[in-house]
Amino acid sequence: MISNRVVCRYRDGQMVKGTTRDFLASKTVFHLHVDGDETKPAVTVSTSDLKAVFFVKTFEGNSQHFEGISFEEAKGHGKKIFVTFADGELLAGFATGYDLSKPGFFLFPVDAEGNNDRVFVIGSSVKAVRAV
Repeated sequence: MISNRVVCRYRDGQMVKGTTRDFLASKTVFHLHVDGDETKPAVTVSTSDLKAVFFVKTFEGNSQHFEGISFEEAKGHGKKIFVTFADGELLAGFATGYDLSKPGFFLFPVDAEGNNDRVFVIGSSVKAVRAV
């Protein structure tokens, strides 16, 4: 089974990095190996505590990179949307479907050079969604 590198961003601002093998959009919990150390027991993460799950290319990222939000040169499938979280953070990307009454939805960021491959947005953490 393949491990996904994820960064869990909590509603309270906390952030935990790790790997998971059992994340499913339809499930309310998944297991996380903190810092990707699969020799230690996984912790159970409840999506109701989260703002979003960021599926990342690397844990380090690039602190010098500013995540773009322009659709001008972006390529992707689905609706072009802006997501504003309750804490004010703004993400731009493509979603094949979103329904804020459901647990969440996947957003594929417009910035191909960023560290995020995809983001699972927790619906209850969203202030607004605006289609472009």
